[in-house]
Amino acid sequence: MESNPPKIVCFMCNWAFCEEEMHVPYNVNIVRVMCVGRMDPALVLETFANGADGVMLAGCKPPDCHFVDGNLHSERAVKMLKKLLVLTGLGAERVKLLLVSPMEDKGFGYYAKEFSEEIWNLGDCPLKKAELASTIKANIDAAKNAASAFRLRVLLGREEELTEFMNAYGEKISEEEFDALLDEIVEAEFIRYKIYHLTKAKPCSVKELAETMGIKPSAVLRHITNMRRKGMIALDRVEGYTPLYKALEVR
Repeated sequence: MESNPPKIVCFMCNWAFCEEEMHVPYNVNIVRVMCVGRMDPALVLETFANGADGVMLAGCKPPDCHFVDGNLHSERAVKMLKKLLVLTGLGAERVKLLLVSPMEDKGFGYYAKEFSEEIWNLGDCPLKKAELASTIKANIDAAKNAASAFRLRVLLGREEELTEFMNAYGEKISEEEFDALLDEIVEAEFIRYKIYHLTKAKPCSVKELAETMGIKPSAVLRHITNMRRKGMIALDRVEGYTPLYKALEVR
């Protein structure tokens, strides 16, 4: 268990709280941004890599966003981040979205203290455990690439269109179906970029990758086939009867 209060970083919308009246606990570092909905999710993952135990994003409740739908974008981004944090081994509870009204009766200090206690109860951040640190850092690198991947950006940008409006065939998908699709794509992109990072360090066989990542060799091979089509990975050499794959520089 941590002996000191957890390190919390809060990315806060310029209009979320009045700075002059705000009490900020000493273990919380605030970074002011124009809108949390415009933040790159990879920046949140990088914040964990740099030592944060928990990350808050504080924005405005609908319909008070100065950028109209920034709060909706932040909800989608955090949904994705929570899924990625589970895959990295850090856990979904280490990121929190806080949307507040200008007429909020509770100050920032109340929410910061509440979140600090939640993070404290989770125990030591896995990144602080020597036996896990290198694996989780590699996972964070893979998650950052996955968060920036074109497929995920397009999917998040189309959530409202897909779940609220019918297509040309009079169809629309439910929130549950969208979440299942998001789960599938987040996991697929994370696995592909984890393979990419592992094979960038050294050529690997399908069996090695499967053992390292704890997934079936058939699944690894399926992802490698997809990655070869995208120019992310290539056959490096064959040792005996075993193909070894090496990551390519992605431009």
